[in-house]
Amino acid sequence: MMVHKVGLVGVGKLGSFHCNALSHMSEAELVGVYDTDEKQRLAAATKFNCAACSSEDELLDAVDIVGVAVPTSQHSTVVCNALRRGKPVFVEKPIAGTIAEAEEIVALAAAKKIPVQVGHIERFNPAIRALDAFDLHPLFIESHRLAPFDPRGTDVAVILDLMIHDIDIILSLVKSPVSAIHANGVAIVSDEADIANARIEFANGSVANVTASRISQRKMRKMRLFQQDAYVSIDFLQRLTEVFRLAERANQSDAAIHLGQIDKGKYQRNILYEKPPVPDEDAIEAEWKSFFNAIDSKTPPVISAEDGLKALTVAMRIREKIGDAAVQSGVS
Repeated sequence: MMVHKVGLVGVGKLGSFHCNALSHMSEAELVGVYDTDEKQRLAAATKFNCAACSSEDELLDAVDIVGVAVPTSQHSTVVCNALRRGKPVFVEKPIAGTIAEAEEIVALAAAKKIPVQVGHIERFNPAIRALDAFDLHPLFIESHRLAPFDPRGTDVAVILDLMIHDIDIILSLVKSPVSAIHANGVAIVSDEADIANARIEFANGSVANVTASRISQRKMRKMRLFQQDAYVSIDFLQRLTEVFRLAERANQSDAAIHLGQIDKGKYQRNILYEKPPVPDEDAIEAEWKSFFNAIDSKTPPVISAEDGLKALTVAMRIREKIGDAAVQSGVS
């Protein structure tokens, strides 16, 4: 088994989560960390038994792969520096602060032929991975991602902070171009929207209704998928997935519970309920393992820089729609 020498740029709250995961993985050796906050990087180096590098370039010289968990506004600078040094990059979501910066990352990664994976962690949530064996073609998707207020995330709109998780998942499920977006949102405790709702329409007729809020009393991270002959409920917090579907008797799974039958139509169909097994794995470790596998096998990352750009583009369109609606209503 290949052991990858990894370094982290940015060891705040999120960067520390990555350090903790990497320090427990047999596939990785956490070589060092760098942060512009000297106290923070020294504390992380001590806690995770690695080097506290005095500069970003010192870290890059010492590692094979770099993780980037700096503030979003700094993503492009750090990622592009690593790519120019020939290092594969794992960068936290969103891929960049602007579409132009994201495009620069995509172009540089392609030119250098160096893999970049974007940390849309919910794609590795066990609740969504439980659906790997199912054939999903949702026609309607509804998602709610609600969180109590946390000042740490108010430097960006709730669309880039929370909603982008669901945007990325939806784009991975509905493999069709976005044809229209309608959105509304309200800024309550910050200068950007703190609660937002968007309706995303796709060229194939699929529709997604997405809600995100960071001023909720309680956490909620749920998604529901509706497609022909099936309904899927996903609870990301509880790591619970439930599938209700119609099937001919010949296609009935041994693991499914029979709830009844429908006699209408050309043939009799059974109403089945399944609770597929959920993988018992830490999502951060799972996304790093996926990136290591992509590097070793020379295959594209599960969530590539291009995927990160697509999610950011939709998020920015939603943000613009909310801004336009606020101007039209006279809200400044």
